[in-house]
Parts: sequence; C-alpha cells; structure tokens
Amino acid sequence: MTSTAPQHDHHPTTIDETAPVIADHSIRITAPLDRAWQLHTDIASWPQWLSAVTEARIDGPLTPGTAFHWATAGMSIESTVYAVDPAVHRILWGGPAHGITGIHEWTFTEDGDDVVVRTRESWSGAPVDADRTTLAAALDDALTTWLTALKQAAE
Repeated sequence: MTSTAPQHDHHPTTIDETAPVIADHSIRITAPLDRAWQLHTDIASWPQWLSAVTEARIDGPLTPGTAFHWATAGMSIESTVYAVDPAVHRILWGGPAHGITGIHEWTFTEDGDDVVVRTRESWSGAPVDADRTTLAAALDDALTTWLTALKQAAE
C-alpha cells in the first residue's frame, strides 16, 4: 500500500545525545536577558560582534524550518532553525556541513541581574569519527569564543 500522506520534515527536538562529540558550555552575562537574546537571535548581525563569523544571512523569519547561511573558519554553512521559543529563550538549529551533522541548542536563563547562557552542540559524521579529539577541541574553542563575544557585546 502506498501512502499519499504528505511528507513532513521531522526536526530534532534536542542535540544528539549519542553523538561522538558533545560540547556543553555556559557563561554568566551581566546584562538584561532580552539584550543577550536579541543579539544572539539577530543572525544577520553576528559578524558585527562575533569576529569568527564572517557572513550571516537568514532566508525569512526566525521560525522552525527557516534556513540561514553563515561562514566561519573558512567554511560556508547552511543551518535550519529546528525550534525557537522566545518565551523560554531557547533556540535549536543544525544541519550538515562538510560531512558533519551538527545540532546546536542555546538557552538563556535570567539569574538576578544576570543571564546565564548555555550552549550544547552535538557533532556526528565521518570526519568526527576519523578525528574525534581534534574536532572536539575545535568545537570547544569555537563555543568558548562565541560565548565570550556574546558577553562582550551584551555587557
């Protein structure tokens, strides 16, 4: 029996907890939660405050299913927004890039006058399997740089 039901893209709801590389980092930012969230979710503005990103553009509104394109470390990447929930300040995106499937989650939590920004990212694929240690270190460095730049821009 052939199904005539439309096929829908099923997006991940969290990072891949079974991936060979998972990074988990957080930072405390002394700034209003809304300021940090707005900086981070204005994808087109990333190159203005995050020197590691040389270009960034989004193909529509910041909603699930929307693609955005960005370049970092000499790589052009197309990511898809999987989930965005401004009410709880959480965004999840990902996609394949150069043989690596990445899924990236960000959460922003108010804590007094500060905001704690946590990022978790999973990487899987043949390049990761071939050189897990080097790619895990590269991901850790990239996320630390990103969080530090976000803190500097927000404060």
